[in-house]
Parts: sequence; C-alpha cells; structure tokens
Amino acid sequence: MVKCISTRLGSFQVHDDSIVTFPSGLLGFPDQQRYVILDHDTEAPFKWLQSIEEPALAFVILDPAMFHPDFHIDLPADALAEIRAEEEDELALVVILTIPSDDPGRITANLRGPLAISHKTKLGKQLVLSEDVPTRHPLFPVAGSLSPETT
Repeated sequence: MVKCISTRLGSFQVHDDSIVTFPSGLLGFPDQQRYVILDHDTEAPFKWLQSIEEPALAFVILDPAMFHPDFHIDLPADALAEIRAEEEDELALVVILTIPSDDPGRITANLRGPLAISHKTKLGKQLVLSEDVPTRHPLFPVAGSLSPETT
C-alpha cells in the first residue's frame, strides 16, 4: 500500500498494483511519473488522474468514446514498446479535460494529447497527435453555435 495525499481528495491508501507509471511523464510534468486513477464522487463518467508524489497535481480524465464515438488513433510502435503493450485492445484511451471554474458547462477535451494506458503493465504514455486534432474540443455544443437554416 502507498499513502497518497491529494489537495482535492484528501489522504488515502492505494494498492501498489493500482499505480500507473508514465515513464516519460506528462506534457509539462516530466518528473511526475506515478499516478492513480480514482473515481469521481458523482454519477458523472469522469475520473481523476492523481499524482502520487505531488498532492496538487490531478487531472480530470474521460474516455473519449463517451462524447466522440469515432475518435480513434493508431498507436506508434515506439509508444506501444514504451508501455510494453502487445496489442491495442489491452489499452485504455483517455483524454484530459479542462473545466473552466467560471463556466463548468464549457468543458473541453484535449484530443491532441490522449493518454494510452496498458491494463496489463500499468504503464502509460501521453501521445502528441497532429496539429489538425484540437486541444480544446468542446464536450457539449454551445447553444446558438449552429446557424439556423434560412428558408
């Protein structure tokens, strides 16, 4: 068991086998490599990716299939090798969400930097996709963003 302290979730114990290691870290946090995935305390499908070493470092994550069913990526061979994954079907794919504190309805997902996590090895890798994939994909359509059809 490992003791984890979170500024958002308090202090708790996690099993060693529930720790996910990102050998390359995450973008902007190369030295933070060990995380635990925790359920959010609501009925929402969101989860927390909480750093084991840094109490203030936590990300809200979500399976992109929940809001973008046709989102699919082909993992490069070097990424599969880094997380020692043999097949893509042993992977979980999640994206990091940004939730504006002043308007939580304007949640966006970083589709350009998805996280691939192996269920078997407990290793993860943040990918960086091409520029044409958005870093701020809205989860919910903004009311009035669709132009009305003219008749």
